[in-house]
Amino acid sequence: MELRWLEDFIALCETLNFSRAAEIRNITQPAFSRRIRALETWVGAPLVERTTHSVSLTPSGEHFLSHARAICFSLTQAKREAAEFAKTASTSLNIAATHALSFTFIPEWLRRQNEDIALGPLNLVSDSMQACESRMLKGETDFLIAHARPDGPDASNAPDGLQPSLFQSCVIGHDRLMVVISPSLAASARTTRTPVPYLAYSTESGLGRIIAASVQNGEIASQGTANFTSHLAATLHSMVRNGAGFAWLPESLIARDLETGQLQPFEISESFEPFVAGTNTGTHPTPSIPLEIRITRPRHRRSALAERLWAHVIGHKETRSPQ
Repeated sequence: MELRWLEDFIALCETLNFSRAAEIRNITQPAFSRRIRALETWVGAPLVERTTHSVSLTPSGEHFLSHARAICFSLTQAKREAAEFAKTASTSLNIAATHALSFTFIPEWLRRQNEDIALGPLNLVSDSMQACESRMLKGETDFLIAHARPDGPDASNAPDGLQPSLFQSCVIGHDRLMVVISPSLAASARTTRTPVPYLAYSTESGLGRIIAASVQNGEIASQGTANFTSHLAATLHSMVRNGAGFAWLPESLIARDLETGQLQPFEISESFEPFVAGTNTGTHPTPSIPLEIRITRPRHRRSALAERLWAHVIGHKETRSPQ
């Protein structure tokens, strides 16, 4: 068995598409398919279901995926640690964060940490939740900062790869998701009483996972089919402000807009046809979704600087494993 087979399998699980996974792995699709078959032969069970138009994991594949991720992570981590121990000191601190928090919460949070412990050189990578998690699994970053459901029992707090045995996290802030609309679109909906377009998060987005889990748990009503999707809260924010539809957005991102009246809260009818608050019968205020802001790290020891930041962060906080 070769390590690259596991890396190929993980890429296939993330894309569920042989062509795209082969492109990510920088090999031809026939060669990629042969390596997946070789892995299945080594395992002794089929790991994926192949049809003309789709790819899905078998029960054996679902079970094997978490082990494959853990093995790749452990080996990558061991390699990185060995290289770091060979150095006299770490040159920089690496943090991955979701886009929404990179624009709002993180700048001030980092300023406070730097005042207390002098962080020194720092590399902040802002990306989708899925991309940030991938960096963590590859051992490319010391910390991941992102939104999460408070004590959520489901996978919305962390994907399959961030297992409690490998990672731990700490709450460093709070936020909430609010469903909002622009006043101009609100006025139009009040006059025409037509459904307002729903602007949603894609599957790459951590906020999208949180909303999906809240719908599944019956905490909020389904908003129906999305008219537009993006993994960036900033994109949805801009579109809502321009009157393109309504969306769930972090309060930290829209607080100023709510204060100035550029955005306003929204209500959704029981028939799931959205209208402006108070304009249709049988409506009820759509609840907000509480959020935690968590910093997550590998359980393996990191650089001296990373360990110093972690010790400072958890000084008055409660650590927890990703749920």
